Amino acid sequence: MPTLVRDAMTTVVLTIGPTHTLRQAAQLMAARRVGAAVVLDTDTSGLGILTERDILVSVGAGQDPDRETAHAHTTTDVVFAAPGWTLTEAAQAMTHGGFRHLIVLDEREPVGLVSVRDIIRCWSRAEEATGALAG
Repeated sequence: MPTLVRDAMTTVVLTIGPTHTLRQAAQLMAARRVGAAVVLDTDTSGLGILTERDILVSVGAGQDPDRETAHAHTTTDVVFAAPGWTLTEAAQAMTHGGFRHLIVLDEREPVGLVSVRDIIRCWSRAEEATGALAG
């Protein structure tokens, strides 16, 4: 039976607002040891994602992380995963879109994030278990 997104996803979702600075976002992400934050814009009821890569690109371009807001660097054209997707479906969506994180929605509510690292961890454990059974 294939492993599902619900089995691999992180259920502690860091949610920030669009007015958070990139430094604030980076500090929150570092404190929680996550590579992405869900950006919730209550004015538009929209969900987006801000990743460590978005912050890195901004800082690398010489922008001031104390002045740049999450809003200016949030990806709003987001591909969402469902908890019932297989990890293969999630990996294919990531590969096709060129990103490393998916927001997991259940009934239009964010219930988790799944990353490439989460998928690899699950696949590695499954491989180890298969090897142990064969050995």
